[in-house]
Amino acid sequence: MDFIQQQPFDSEVIVVENGSTDCTLKIAQEFAARSSCFHIIHEGQRGKGLAVKRGMLQAQGEFCFMCDADLSMPVAKISAFLPPQLSDFDVAIASREFPGAQRYNEPFYRHLGGRAINLLIRTLALPGLQDTQCGFKCFRSDTANDLFSSLTLSGWSFDVEVLYVARLRGYRIVERPIPWYYNPQTKLSLFKDTLRMVMDIVKIRQNARQGEYTRRIN
Repeated sequence: MDFIQQQPFDSEVIVVENGSTDCTLKIAQEFAARSSCFHIIHEGQRGKGLAVKRGMLQAQGEFCFMCDADLSMPVAKISAFLPPQLSDFDVAIASREFPGAQRYNEPFYRHLGGRAINLLIRTLALPGLQDTQCGFKCFRSDTANDLFSSLTLSGWSFDVEVLYVARLRGYRIVERPIPWYYNPQTKLSLFKDTLRMVMDIVKIRQNARQGEYTRRIN
């Protein structure tokens, strides 16, 4: 909240809870009761993609920014994805591989596994984008409404689908370097999530061939 209060623009914070097993929902609700710009959504169905979709379609601002709850990227870096620091974009994504990015405390095997997954994504779906899975992403509001209303995946691969549809519809996507801090409590399973990613990319490409994303433009 300190960061928000220091900014010259109005803002809101939307927390979407859908599957936590601790007191996240209760704590967030208690905090929201004391802050008018803090909003809580409880989503009964699980899935990161579904949670982000709910939050993005609920957002009211000119720019819609998403970040993971663990804040592996410093919250102060949000400004780097907004005017005046960044302009002429529809979608801005943080990248741990773009020149100028820094990784902290990440085990080598995790980095290697992440690059293998990204190579898979670049080969099958999004050539040229170096890091599609980083948790910082900013969308212009009309772009967010268009893309997230078209989202069909509810899990971890939603980033790939959103960016795939963004390219399909001609939106301007830019990558920005970010300092990123490894969280040893991550729930990522390289084998299981890589297999799921392959299956989801097959689904995305099938959707595209069947005109699913094109129909949603109208």
